[in-house]
Amino acid sequence: MVGITGYGAYIPFSRLKKKVIAEAYGEKGGSGEKAVANHDEDSLSMAVEAAIDAKADAGNFNADVVFFASTTPPYKEKQSSAIIRSALDFKRNIRSTDVTDSLRAASGALLSAADAVKSGEKSVLVTASDTRVGGAQGGFESLLGDGAAAFLIGTENVLATIEDSKSITVDITDQWRSSADDFLKSWEERFGVESGYNQLVSDAVHDLLTSNDLQTTDISKVILAGPKERYQKKLAATLGFSDDQVVSGHENRIGHCSTAQAPMLLVDCLEEAHPGDLIVMATYGSGSDAMLFKVTENIRSYAPRMGFAKQLQSKRDNLPYTTYLKWKNMLPTEAGRRPEIPQPSAPAMYRHQEQNLEGYGSVCTSCETPFFPKQHVCAECGAIQQMEPYKFTDKKGKVVTYTSDYLAVSPDPPSTFNVIDFEGGGRMICEMVDYHLDQLAVGMEVEMTFRHLYEAGSIHNYTWKVRPKR
Repeated sequence: MVGITGYGAYIPFSRLKKKVIAEAYGEKGGSGEKAVANHDEDSLSMAVEAAIDAKADAGNFNADVVFFASTTPPYKEKQSSAIIRSALDFKRNIRSTDVTDSLRAASGALLSAADAVKSGEKSVLVTASDTRVGGAQGGFESLLGDGAAAFLIGTENVLATIEDSKSITVDITDQWRSSADDFLKSWEERFGVESGYNQLVSDAVHDLLTSNDLQTTDISKVILAGPKERYQKKLAATLGFSDDQVVSGHENRIGHCSTAQAPMLLVDCLEEAHPGDLIVMATYGSGSDAMLFKVTENIRSYAPRMGFAKQLQSKRDNLPYTTYLKWKNMLPTEAGRRPEIPQPSAPAMYRHQEQNLEGYGSVCTSCETPFFPKQHVCAECGAIQQMEPYKFTDKKGKVVTYTSDYLAVSPDPPSTFNVIDFEGGGRMICEMVDYHLDQLAVGMEVEMTFRHLYEAGSIHNYTWKVRPKR
């Protein structure tokens, strides 16, 4: 019995009101808001956060295969799923694969994950994440949001079995980005909806229901990922589904999250699901993948660390439009009056993966005092070379002191740095993100979050920072 054994989601803390976008151009209208990845977030870092959310307990967290599905990976040539493996501290002898260039990448990864489990792999992690950008003052600018989802696929303690799937593949040029394009492009909307989305998703869903001898009334919830929520609802009605069966696309709360849209809605659906529920999820992009899930009794005892619903409520909803433009590299700003950041050393990045990506320091085996970064001599008892690796990223922490710097160049000033004391010992100096400035306080509980540090010489550097507990 192959199916979902764990699930999680990630919605960025910052939200941009669509009314603010309209007002920036002297226009009226624009209801709702969309989720916006911070300047130090990208599709890769959000995928890590979604995977961490899927770790529902404090037990061992590992996988035999890792998939990363996205149309906006940080590299055009360099595997992102290998970095995800390191950030999650998975074992090294696993297979990792990036699936990209299509909004169907997530469903393709899920289907491949199921095949991998059927062939003998015990557990497969599938992450889906996107940060697509629309040009300024265009329709996609208000529509597109950022987000991520993650699923563990296996055969033990299954929450929802993968009962069946049907796929349709047809080449259609309705939305695209070439290797030289910064922004999403599209043909006339009606063409894409009528000739592509409506026909192809309908065919896939119809084939799925027919082959399983099901009627639309047998389905508890249906997810029809598509161009806009109104088209999803209209297609659902055409197929014979009621409004109560359709999972909301949350277009006015987080926006259209591209490759991650259907997976995030599946997480939302599973959080409210009951044993025996049948769920249909259909993706769209040069065709359609329709998947049928059946919820098991195990759903009663599972809950992600935070989940979709709670992250909808945890937010900063006063993001200025100019800040959004800076974060998306759409607004040129004056360079800092300091030397440019040098290209990071590839050998140094390789040597320090355990510290920078996996979040390890060291602990003295003599007096059990933890240190970050790792040490060779214990400052507490003086023991020499009596250290072993010690993981900090899963520990709770509290702010000892902090400073906010308004002078340093930052896409979102001020830059706030903290001294953090961890539960069980150990101290770290690191940057804080996703916070309300007026709520900073000594003693504040914080948690670690995986972030993009900087890019220099076309090399992306990642590290761990802290944020107030969401």
